[in-house]
Amino acid sequence: ERMNLMITNNRETAHFFEKANGKGTTHIERLLSDDCLQPQAAMYAKVTLDVGASIGIHSHTNDSESYYILQGTANYTDNGTENKLTAGACTYTAKGSFHGIENIGEEPLVFIVLILNH
Repeated sequence: ERMNLMITNNRETAHFFEKANGKGTTHIERLLSDDCLQPQAAMYAKVTLDVGASIGIHSHTNDSESYYILQGTANYTDNGTENKLTAGACTYTAKGSFHGIENIGEEPLVFIVLILNH
């Protein structure tokens, strides 16, 4: 069996203001390119939300999404239910569901995002 090793160190970070009608700035560093992910996944990235920033509540109609919190404190809304998340928490939003996340801490909120296609 052949093993493929890919090392990527030259990644760019995209910056979005008021993502999904949220607040402040969201920084997205894609960890793998689309050609590595497709057709199974749409995104694998490290996301940073500035203090007070959020990604607004949005739905997933043709995909699912998972967050793994690395640093900070979040208010996470899952289908209308709010939860406080800290480092080590992992979420999953299934196809047909909706969610949003807000940095409620005093440091950047950093998390890994995986969006799976269905």
